[in-house]
Amino acid sequence: MTDLPDIRALIPHSGPMVLLDRVISVDAESVCAEVRIRQDSLFCVDGGVGAWVGLEYIAQAIAAYAGYNAALLGKPVKIGFLLGTRRYECVRPTFALGSVIKVRASRVLQTDDGVASFDCAIDDESGRRGGATVTVYQPADVEKFFDGSSA
Repeated sequence: MTDLPDIRALIPHSGPMVLLDRVISVDAESVCAEVRIRQDSLFCVDGGVGAWVGLEYIAQAIAAYAGYNAALLGKPVKIGFLLGTRRYECVRPTFALGSVIKVRASRVLQTDDGVASFDCAIDDESGRRGGATVTVYQPADVEKFFDGSSA
């Protein structure tokens, strides 16, 4: 695979809210992103990041997937919305300081109106740590969506 853009160019987040460090791989159906848990990681408390943050890691990986595929079509990065999560599980209550977390998302459904579903996994050096099925929505025109003139 060729060099991938910086993750900040692929997602609509900025500043400290960019929680992932980089995209490792991405294609038309899936993405794999990575984050190293550091003392200065947002949400790091008492030597780790709470497992609940894993859901945001997943959401940002999906955003990077959408941003990369939009860029391939010459389109800008757009915001999207997490609609729902099924069966989010994590085998530990925290991601430990120093851990390298890989977040994988594989698209299983895409509708013409911007709804998509992804099977997601969170792995570290020891293997699978968690995962979920996530449904997202990316409106064609977010401004119309926000003002209520289009869904």
